[in-house]
Amino acid sequence: MVNFHEIQVGDLLDAEYEGKKREGTVTDMNADDKEICVETEVQAFWYAPEHLFPIPLDENQLLKFGFERQEDGGQSVKYLRGPFRILLPEKGNFNSFEMWYREDRRHIHHPISVHELQNHYLQMTKVDLTR
Repeated sequence: MVNFHEIQVGDLLDAEYEGKKREGTVTDMNADDKEICVETEVQAFWYAPEHLFPIPLDENQLLKFGFERQEDGGQSVKYLRGPFRILLPEKGNFNSFEMWYREDRRHIHHPISVHELQNHYLQMTKVDLTR
C-alpha cells in the first residue's frame, strides 16, 4: 500500500485489480475521496490507496527511465541522466546511495521505490521523470 500523500500525478505504481497487479501512471487524484486514477496498459481506473503498491527501485527501473550506467572499475556504479547522478557505492545495493543534481546532494539510507525517485527528481530538477 502507498500513502496517499506521497503520490503525485505522473508517478508510476503497481495497481491491483481482481488480484492482478499492473504497472501504471497516476493521471489524476481525488483528495476528497482519497482515490487515485491510474492508467495501465488496459485502461484508466480509480483506485483506493490500499490497491496501489510501490515499485522497488533497481537498475532495470533506472534503465527504463533512460539512465546510463557508468562503472568505475571498482565496487561502485554511477547512473547518469543528463546532469542528474545516482551513485551506488556497492553495485546492485539500493539500500544506501547518493543522488545529486548540481549543488543539491541527497544521501538515501534505505531502499526507495520508483515513485519516490520520481518525486526526488522533480524536487531537485523541477522536471518530471518519465519514461
